[in-house]
Amino acid sequence: MNPRGTLRERIIRILLNEPTGKLTMYRIAKEAQCTFPWVHEFLQKLQVKGLVQKTTVKDYNGLIKYWLEVKTKPEKIEYMHNDPLSMLRTTGLLYALTTYQAENLVQHYLFPSRTDLYIKREDEDQWHHLITQEGLVGKGNLRLLIADNQVFYRSIERRELKIVSLPQLIVDLLEEGGVCTEAAQKLLEKVATDIVRTS
Repeated sequence: MNPRGTLRERIIRILLNEPTGKLTMYRIAKEAQCTFPWVHEFLQKLQVKGLVQKTTVKDYNGLIKYWLEVKTKPEKIEYMHNDPLSMLRTTGLLYALTTYQAENLVQHYLFPSRTDLYIKREDEDQWHHLITQEGLVGKGNLRLLIADNQVFYRSIERRELKIVSLPQLIVDLLEEGGVCTEAAQKLLEKVATDIVRTS
């Protein structure tokens, strides 16, 4: 994992979750677990691109697009499981749903054909044990995604299930492509409208 790339994504994720500029650079540095000079330097780059003004997001769509360009692809482990959501509702392990299932819970536009969830790398063996009690290893309807742990930042809950933050969901849907792109655009429009309404 590229440390600079990871820090860059952390800052973008924080900005998209707090786009109105209420976070100081010091607070962003603390939440991204990096130095103040690094945050300052990166925000300057984003400002030159016209995406931010200090810590305020000026071009939300543009920042999402930039994140998609620099995003690190998560590692993927695939399984087949008859009822992954019931399993998730009873597990004590940390996770956050994304793509199809998460979008269906938030917006109900996509058919949830696959269950994708982020997990912590250190929990990988526990997840494998849990899933293989009733499921199978190999390409199926369930994918475990391993990325930087800050992917859980500002995760939300719907119907007793944990979901990534909306900016994370949008960028993951865009990365998935196909029908997910349209779902991402619809969600992006709603998020952008809410930002205008609350700012």
